[in-house]
Amino acid sequence: MRKWHRWISVVFGVFLLWIAITGTLSQIVPLMSGGEGPPKTEAQASTPAKPAFVCPPDYMCRPRPKGGARSIVGLLHHLHSGESFGPVGVLIGTLSGFAMIFFSFSGLWLYIQMWRNRKNRALKPGWFWK
Repeated sequence: MRKWHRWISVVFGVFLLWIAITGTLSQIVPLMSGGEGPPKTEAQASTPAKPAFVCPPDYMCRPRPKGGARSIVGLLHHLHSGESFGPVGVLIGTLSGFAMIFFSFSGLWLYIQMWRNRKNRALKPGWFWK
């Protein structure tokens, strides 16, 4: 298990780092900009917005980002999911997700094995050790 854990981490480490950085940035950018789009003038704030497009029934429509932090978050989402790199990017993103699941289970398994070995050798059986 340790051998697989090492080899898969060598292959997917860069992609998982990319996913972690873009995911973190996509959460930080809205916080830094206040989570709002471009500032509205008093006239815009006082008049209710009339939708220019009404989504037809049985469809799920998402509004497009309108500049500012929203467009940056949209870009970060496309980079994070791999959509910017086409089908190959999406495939690598999906495989990286499976790799993260594998790392979670194999890391836990390796920790349990180390804990059992320490207990069997009559060493201090703690959750954390030096």
